[in-house]
Amino acid sequence: MRVVVQRSKEASVTVAGEVVGQIPHGLMLLVGITHEDSEKDIEFVADKIANLRIFEDEEGKMNHSVLETGGQILSVSQFTLYGDCRKGRRPNFMAAARPEQAQPLYELFNKKLREKGLHVETGRFGAMMDVALINDGPVTLIVES
Repeated sequence: MRVVVQRSKEASVTVAGEVVGQIPHGLMLLVGITHEDSEKDIEFVADKIANLRIFEDEEGKMNHSVLETGGQILSVSQFTLYGDCRKGRRPNFMAAARPEQAQPLYELFNKKLREKGLHVETGRFGAMMDVALINDGPVTLIVES
């Protein structure tokens, strides 16, 4: 599992002109699932992200998690995170899990975040989406299982 985590001042995802997910401050997550991912990977990454101390305290140090700041999550499925660009000019997506495997794991990931007390908005799995983000910092990290 591979997740690009972006600290955001606000973020939204639109499908066919309709806003399907939107958050004020919090974390924008681009979520990629690969063939070997299991529930164990989902739990590890959900816990890591919920407790990742990347929000600043009163002294300007990254000391608070999204849970501690009351931030929200915008989670967007992103199979292209497993695009292999080493050969040729067209990415190879063989490492990305097929939708029938990836979608249940993606939904479980969002459920695990909600179980931790986070408000989670999502895009629409498999749809063409327009994602808008004001990256705060900018702070962008990659979390992998």
